[in-house]
Amino acid sequence: MTSTAAAPPPPRAYRRLSVEERRAQLLVAALGLFAHRAPDEVSLDEVAVAAGVSRPLVYRYFPGGRQQLYEAALGSAADELKLCFTEPPVGPPTERVARVLDRYLRFVDEHDTGFSALLRGGSVVETSRTTSIVDGVRRAAAEEILSHLGRIGGAGGRGAGPRLRMMVRSWIAAVEAASLIWLDEGKQPPAAELRGWLVDHLIALLAATAATDEETAAVVRDLLALETPDGPAGRLAELVIPVVAEAAHLLPHVAAAD
Repeated sequence: MTSTAAAPPPPRAYRRLSVEERRAQLLVAALGLFAHRAPDEVSLDEVAVAAGVSRPLVYRYFPGGRQQLYEAALGSAADELKLCFTEPPVGPPTERVARVLDRYLRFVDEHDTGFSALLRGGSVVETSRTTSIVDGVRRAAAEEILSHLGRIGGAGGRGAGPRLRMMVRSWIAAVEAASLIWLDEGKQPPAAELRGWLVDHLIALLAATAATDEETAAVVRDLLALETPDGPAGRLAELVIPVVAEAAHLLPHVAAAD
């Protein structure tokens, strides 16, 4: 009688990873650990276990040990974070910024402890190199926001003046600080609410700077021409204009008339 039992599946062929693939595998494993633990709490043994390799293999790719691995992982995370700020120049500028912040806050949420440890500093693996990587993200983010405001560098581009550039970099710092506070507060308020407030913050800073800086005033005029009544700028205007109207008595000609 012929047996009808199914034959066992053939063994899966082993494929040796290329140098680039193995390095990427180790970085993914390291990022998974650094995302939720402070970098000086992660050992190479844990990275090896997470990647399913031996400790000597980790050292073969990162002979500088944990410091070199952390810097490489940080560089990879920085590249991912920079992409959060990349947005096609389509649609109202404030809606583009809202989409940027949605991606940024999702990154913060997914890398909570690691993000907090990175930006607060004080880690034993913090060096001028890691500081430079983080500052590079901040500068890249500022350039992307400036591009959405119609101010870009390069040949033929309209570069931003000092007041506008300072304002945007101050806003980036405020976004960073708000993200850390958000983590401290158990990720409250909800991310969508925080994102809306941060967009409002950018609009308010633009308006305040435009009052005394002609370049920023021109940026605001161009920006408002692209906005819609139901977008972030329109909703904020509807809320703020009645409040501002209450300050009419502070205007010199009104005070003189009284």
